Amino acid sequence: MRARIDYAKELNPAQLEAATTLEGSVLVVAGAGTGKTRTLVFRVARLVETGVPPASILLLTFTRKASTEMLRRAAMLIDDRCQRVSGGTFHAFANLVLRRHAAAAGLSPSFTIADRGDMEDIVGLVRNELGLAGKEERFPRKETLAEMISGAANRSMPLEEIVRRDFPQFLIQTDKILACAEGYRKHKEKHGVLDYDDLLTRLALLMRDRAEVRESLASRHRFIMVDEYQDTNKVQAEILVLLGSVHKNVLAVGDEAQSIYAFRGARYENIMEFPQAFPGAKVIKLEKNYRSVQPILDVANAILEGASLGYGKRLFSERPSPQRPALVRAPDENAQSRFVVQRILELREEGVPLPEIGVLFRSSFMAYDLEMELAKANIPYVKYGGFKFFEASHIRDALAHVRVLANPDDRISWNRLLLLVDGVGPKLAGVAYESARTGLPLAALKAPPRARQGLARLSALFESLRGVSAPAEMLRRVYDYYEPILKSRFDDYPKRARDLEHLAGLAESYARLDEMLTDMALDPPSKSVRNALAEGTDDEGKLILSTIHSAKGLEWHSVFLLWALDGRFPSFHALDDPEELEEERRLFYVAVTRAKENLYLCYPSFVYDLPSGRILQRPSRFLDEVRPDLFEEVDLVDEDRPDDGGMRYVPLDEE
Repeated sequence: MRARIDYAKELNPAQLEAATTLEGSVLVVAGAGTGKTRTLVFRVARLVETGVPPASILLLTFTRKASTEMLRRAAMLIDDRCQRVSGGTFHAFANLVLRRHAAAAGLSPSFTIADRGDMEDIVGLVRNELGLAGKEERFPRKETLAEMISGAANRSMPLEEIVRRDFPQFLIQTDKILACAEGYRKHKEKHGVLDYDDLLTRLALLMRDRAEVRESLASRHRFIMVDEYQDTNKVQAEILVLLGSVHKNVLAVGDEAQSIYAFRGARYENIMEFPQAFPGAKVIKLEKNYRSVQPILDVANAILEGASLGYGKRLFSERPSPQRPALVRAPDENAQSRFVVQRILELREEGVPLPEIGVLFRSSFMAYDLEMELAKANIPYVKYGGFKFFEASHIRDALAHVRVLANPDDRISWNRLLLLVDGVGPKLAGVAYESARTGLPLAALKAPPRARQGLARLSALFESLRGVSAPAEMLRRVYDYYEPILKSRFDDYPKRARDLEHLAGLAESYARLDEMLTDMALDPPSKSVRNALAEGTDDEGKLILSTIHSAKGLEWHSVFLLWALDGRFPSFHALDDPEELEEERRLFYVAVTRAKENLYLCYPSFVYDLPSGRILQRPSRFLDEVRPDLFEEVDLVDEDRPDDGGMRYVPLDEE
């Protein structure tokens, strides 16, 4: 059959090989900016065009939006058959399989999914029930306990080992921590709840123990593709191996040099071990970069040369430039900030829009001084580091009222909505929960006079929701009930009210409550850097300040990296752990490769580090491996003009 697409014309040779190698196991090592998404899109099109049934193709990505966009683009290349490809996240795939094979997995098909906030609330409840919330001794907070439990699950490690390695300050309380974890497990089992980690671990267990399920899934999904493979954890890698164990038609795309999420359980070794997990796998390297000018890539390549492990790729570009990345030494932190502000103003005058400028940093606190200088200069900006829409308490309050309709055993949601009622405390909330589960109307509950009116209003809300099936209408009725509570709890309630209106708007596309809650738990909307760039803010837009972790996958015309100072990036803490030091190197590489035209690596000299008692005065050790001629090394000279705080940008060879 003649192809409708001229793949050789549309793709470079490495991309072409990846997109047209359809059988067997393939690892595509895709360097930063080398068109990995384009390659995946064309491979989906190629599979469908050659007659592979779309439903037998499985595309696993780290966000639902990513898979949806890839399939949309593939459909534009050929036809709408590509929209019928199975695409989504590992967690969404696990959710579908576990509900479809609930009996084999030992689950109810109507289980509730607990997000991280729910997990912390359940752990906190168990902690209190075990009497471990007292002040006589220091015991981990619910957030820390949740981090421990989740870390053990997604790293496939005993909880005791997680405590010993990452939380040694709580080692003496390991037995009590284990008791909390066991109480958490029993609570989930009793109330029909799975958390994010359970979705993956239960799927892996099901596929491992039930050959008929594993073979059924392999038969259904004969061609499997995984994006961002360097960000998978140990359980996800096991799921991929099990899925591909029958037909071996597995393609993984990733970049070992961009594995920067170890703190979430991501395992750098997965991408390095792919050839061993799939013997005979073909390894294809994408090295032609379409984002950055060559001088920026020269610096990125030099940083990677010092890595202990890797696939030895070297990025190249067909975009030369006479301008080298700048290594900017400032007298102190404030001088660094003033330089960045001054250069941003100059770039804007040169025609570079503010949203095309990114200021990156290792940790959020590193931008505090810069933020003050930006305010003085009236430069509008937004700062990102991971806040999510669904973490807001008013959003969680509203959703709690509809979650108990989907799962009446959801004790945490009951507890949350009952404690919003004036006069209801933890003890009465527990009684009300048990009564509601047995069908006793809340209005009939014996309660102190102060609580009766609120419980009657809540009872009336649930009565009004009987027979309502549309999630958007449910949320509108919840909002009418919740509005007085919102006004009494929050000074900024008008803004939060708009959030709730947005929540109801999101619900408009759903006909069933369970589907809406599942989607919102698995892939909640978030206010991310990517969203901000897509939506825009005003006529001119705003400068972007971001942690490097939040900036991964994005790009800017000009990038400033703050605090490229040894002892800060990498930190002294990372120097004692070779694995952490390597991850810091990869994080540095990610920051450098966000820049398209201009890159400024900035550091203040002569900074006193209080924890170590050291004076920090040299650039990051990662830059020691970069030949000096690849930089324009400059000093900042204060012009001593208090009216505008001007800084002079002086190349060292002019001093």
